[in-house]
Amino acid sequence: MKRYFMKSTAIAGSLLALAGSADAQQASRGPGGFVGFSLVAGDPVGELGSVVDQGFGVQIAGGAPIAIKGIVRIRGDLGVLVYGHERFQECSFGCRVLTDLTTTNSIVSGGIGPELVLGLGSLQPYAHASVGLSYFVTSSSLNDHDGYGPYMETTNYSDLVFGWAFGGGLRMRIGGEPKSVYLDLGVKHHDNGIASYLTEGDIVDHSDGSVTIHPNRSEADLMRFHLGITIELPS
Repeated sequence: MKRYFMKSTAIAGSLLALAGSADAQQASRGPGGFVGFSLVAGDPVGELGSVVDQGFGVQIAGGAPIAIKGIVRIRGDLGVLVYGHERFQECSFGCRVLTDLTTTNSIVSGGIGPELVLGLGSLQPYAHASVGLSYFVTSSSLNDHDGYGPYMETTNYSDLVFGWAFGGGLRMRIGGEPKSVYLDLGVKHHDNGIASYLTEGDIVDHSDGSVTIHPNRSEADLMRFHLGITIELPS
């Protein structure tokens, strides 16, 4: 029993030493560039939160080291968030053809700025800030019932605004060399200034075929929460 205990202890010590060595090597060379893919939940705050519910979407991010052995990176983000969705059944050619009229309210945003990696190795806390653009857009399209997708898409309303953001998160390594894979959890405050946008019910169809649009104009700030995978490229 004593021999078995000593052998198990030696194996455990060797594994810990290997893990420590891997983290030490990572720390010595610093982090390299990265690319990430995330699911995003958006929580409108302030004036936007009084008229818009939560939204969901996707985001891609990428970065490259620029200083202090990769601790400082340049980072870019691009994402789309859907915060409203309406669907109505329409008749065409005397109702012999049924179609769905779908209206979607979205925010497409992109930004670039610095990222500071606050820890190296298996756990990497980070903070970042960015400046960029946000595109608030509402579009409508027809969808058939045979699965051939949307057609005759129209942009009903849009607004392009300048925005800035700051946030942070934590990357936890779940895969090894040669390309480290991390589980990435983060949060970001996105300030879009004053924007014009539509919400569900802001497009009104009349019996004579005309359409009335009731846009909103207010501060358009969001909290974004993301969960995804980040792949770190060799430095």
